[in-house]
Amino acid sequence: MRLDRAALTGKAQTVAGLIEPGAIGRTLMHEHVLCDITPPKLAARNDPGPEITLENVWAINYGQIQSARKYRLDLLDVAISEIDLMRRAGGRTIVELSCGGLKPDPRGLLRIAEATGVHVVMGCGHYVDEYQDAGNRERTVDDFAAEIIDQVQVGAWGTEIRAGMIGEIGCQAPWTDLEKRVMRAAILAQAETGAAINVHPGRHHDQPQEAAEFIVKNGGDTSRVVISHIDRTIFDLDRMLRLADTGCTLEFDLFGIEQSYYASSDIDMPNDAMRLRHIRGLIDHGHLDRVVISHDICYRTRLTRFGGHGYGHIFANVVPMMGRRGFTETEVDAILVENPRRLLTFA
Repeated sequence: MRLDRAALTGKAQTVAGLIEPGAIGRTLMHEHVLCDITPPKLAARNDPGPEITLENVWAINYGQIQSARKYRLDLLDVAISEIDLMRRAGGRTIVELSCGGLKPDPRGLLRIAEATGVHVVMGCGHYVDEYQDAGNRERTVDDFAAEIIDQVQVGAWGTEIRAGMIGEIGCQAPWTDLEKRVMRAAILAQAETGAAINVHPGRHHDQPQEAAEFIVKNGGDTSRVVISHIDRTIFDLDRMLRLADTGCTLEFDLFGIEQSYYASSDIDMPNDAMRLRHIRGLIDHGHLDRVVISHDICYRTRLTRFGGHGYGHIFANVVPMMGRRGFTETEVDAILVENPRRLLTFA
């Protein structure tokens, strides 16, 4: 059965069905719970690598040992346990953005939601170029748009389980033609469904702005757009403010990564304290309503079972830090409840 725009408007959509926005509560806006983000070149070796242990987890995280297992979140019992820890720490809703190319598992997400009582909102669309099916290079914008609309209104990835957000839509720097076609399709699907879009930007500090301006040029509603991974992409307040001025929401979603080492590009990764300083800068310039946060867990080594911080870290550790750093209860609620609620409610 298709849920048209009228049926979706004013509701949020989880893997278990439509809910009232007031039920959303404290929310992680960008996570992966069941997915496989193994880099294609590593996957081609067909070697899972060593099991993850306390003895080797640091070396795996630091890139000294290659382990494809690190990139696979495919253990359902572990996922249920980890999400339940998040619930006990105070989380109510999790947005799971494993889209095309990352082996999304809608039925697995539904089982997790049923087992934990946590609201799980599923993403849709396609990730960056190198992860996409080769056949996608022959597809048109309209074809991609129809697929994304169906994923929201009918069901995603061969199931009757519907997505509640579009994304994370993959971009790179430089941006590929395929990725631009998928983004244009996401914009068309946004207009048809009223869903918000999450953007995975390329790793150049001006690419988030490029993506935002592309969305404006192609008729997208930036008030319904989240730009992910700000904390590995933009490191100066001026660029953040220009991006916020477009109307987009800035997502600081690598909370829990406390080391400067970052394998994917030559940057000094900020820690949680620095993330909060950047967020304070945005708030002080009037952009409280343009900030959301998360962990973007996509590695086993970030789960508590394998020595990591887990999905509960923001609620158990960052929220108390925010209080000590002068964030008011109103500001914390805006970042964790009000802004996610606005974005997850179909317009």
